[in-house]
Amino acid sequence: MSFAPVKLRQPTDGDGHSLHQLVARCQPLDTNSVYCNLLQCTDFADTAIAAENADGNLVGFISGYRPPARPDTLFVWQVAVDSSMRGQGLALRMLLALTARVAAATGVRFIETTISPDNAASQALFLKAFNQLGISHSTSVLFSSQHHFSGLHEDEVLYRAGPLPLDSKQ
Repeated sequence: MSFAPVKLRQPTDGDGHSLHQLVARCQPLDTNSVYCNLLQCTDFADTAIAAENADGNLVGFISGYRPPARPDTLFVWQVAVDSSMRGQGLALRMLLALTARVAAATGVRFIETTISPDNAASQALFLKAFNQLGISHSTSVLFSSQHHFSGLHEDEVLYRAGPLPLDSKQ
């Protein structure tokens, strides 16, 4: 099986509108404003990764940030992969590349994300990444359906993994 070539890179301000369109195509991801996506591609570019295909189209994106109270942590906010690229391991490649880049540049030792209980694909992605990185993880409910979402959204379960090896290179 051959996979379509992609280039993984740090996002730029030119990616904001394309990111907005990509997320809209990746239901059930929550869409944000184009302005928010522009900020993800500029102010948070150091903790994000973009994947573009041979035609220069954005086909994958991971946004993240380092929580101010936990600068040793990369919080992965959203993972989007275009349907044309699914089944090729692109999300895992992006996640491992982003983790390696951020860890090398900032000394990040932990990865966090939230995943709703029905999102088996995201659970599998992160568990596979944690396994490949050789790190353990724990889970706890961060935002509860009843308390934080008035029962209109599932729980958001926090996955926290680490510590990453000091010489983490993927």
